This record gives sequence, structure tokens and C-alpha cells, in this order.
Amino acid sequence: MAARPLAFTLIALFVLAPSLAVVLISALLLFGVHPHLVFLPGHLARSVLEAAGLHPHNRVGVIITFLCAWVVIVLAWLALRQIPSGRGRRA
Repeated sequence: MAARPLAFTLIALFVLAPSLAVVLISALLLFGVHPHLVFLPGHLARSVLEAAGLHPHNRVGVIITFLCAWVVIVLAWLALRQIPSGRGRRA
């Protein structure tokens, strides 16, 4: 029985969360959030890499922004799993 929740967890982490990250970034851009704010984690990471003497491509900033959105979604999902649902209890 433990394999089923593990399979669902892996699907949620590696299929649903990345899809939601893309949708989240797209929705923010669609609803008029300034692109510099949407891609702020990527801009910060690129500026740190440039300060270290490296010259990263723009895709590095986009990937870092995507990974940050993915981490936020996963952390929110894990936090929601810790909240008891109240199902299965009888009064």
C-alpha cells in the first residue's frame, strides 16, 4: 500500500509541479506583472554569477526562475499535506 502514495508523490513532484510552475510564470506575465519582477530570482542569480567573473546566458536566469517557482509549489504542497484533513475521524 505504500507504493501508491509514493507513486502519486513522484508524479506530483516531477509532472504536476513543473507544469504548475510554467503556468504560474505565464499567468504572472499575462496579468501584467513586470517581467523583471517575474524573473527576479534569475536576474539575481545571473548578477551573482557575473560578479564572479562568469558570463551566463539568459536561459540560466529563466531556468533558475523556473526552479524557484517549482520549489515554492513543492514546499506549499508539502505544507498542505501536513494539515490534517479531518477525514476518517468519527465523532
